[in-house]
Amino acid sequence: MPAVTVDNLLVLPRVSRPDASSSHERPVRSITTAPQGLEGEGFPVRRAFAGVSTSELDPFVHMDQMGEVSYAPGEPKGTPWHPHRGFETVTYMIDGTFCHQDSTGGGGMITDGDTQWMTAGAGILHIEAPPEELVVSGGLFHGIQLWVNLPARDKFVPPRYQDIGSKKVALLSSHDGAVLLRLVAGDLDGHAGPGATYTPITLVHASLPAGARLELPWPREQNALVYVLAGSGTLGSSQLPIDAGQLAVLGAGDHLVVSAAGRQPSSSASMELLLLGGVPIGEPVAHYGPFVMNTEAELRQAFEDYRAGRLGTIPSGAV
Repeated sequence: MPAVTVDNLLVLPRVSRPDASSSHERPVRSITTAPQGLEGEGFPVRRAFAGVSTSELDPFVHMDQMGEVSYAPGEPKGTPWHPHRGFETVTYMIDGTFCHQDSTGGGGMITDGDTQWMTAGAGILHIEAPPEELVVSGGLFHGIQLWVNLPARDKFVPPRYQDIGSKKVALLSSHDGAVLLRLVAGDLDGHAGPGATYTPITLVHASLPAGARLELPWPREQNALVYVLAGSGTLGSSQLPIDAGQLAVLGAGDHLVVSAAGRQPSSSASMELLLLGGVPIGEPVAHYGPFVMNTEAELRQAFEDYRAGRLGTIPSGAV
């Protein structure tokens, strides 16, 4: 890890260093540790948002860190066919490969640095599974799946996909050329990521070498979440410790500060971060299982529509 990198960060566009005299650093509001569990047919995940209130996360609803795990031959697992309605799933593969099929006849492969952005909208059935060759051979598997809420006006938009290949991601560096920033969606200091969003959000995967310090401008109107995928370090000028599998919720401000520890664990050569921000939707959230709606009545309707086959049918010949 990570799959997408460059040999020389000095050739990349640089993000400006915040002006300490005229900008406000975002304070740390909370740090929580993601519990471990199993998803789908039994692949390991960490529930990144567990214990954090929906108001702190808005417009995000749920996030799993999938792996990092090295599968033996025959071990790779996926999910069975299942429905979604009312939100978007963002699957970002750092290492490994996932195949996808859905009830609209779409599908594809996500691998090493690719992102698949699926807007479930009015409803869809889909399945995610490792390809047969990976099941046979085993191998490394690591990624995240993020759920992004849709505002009420967009809950029933037609399903759509954005296949954001690793070569489409905007590659940037910190002001000193030390930190690699992969901008998947949003606008960061005038640089745009390729992902199109219904609600303005920012999604960045950052790699901090041992001892590096990241001072990053952040949209003032968005919230800010820092999740550590691997490695360890500190947050803010107060240097609060944060480790792999932990999520920090930051307060108001227009830039954030993260420092990587001078010595990283043997399992990671750098501190790997997922940086998330979004403009809060500010609407009621009714979330149960695979559906994210605004009211309990809409949830009941989603389950009724699913049982009645109105969210789609599994295509003939599907896995």
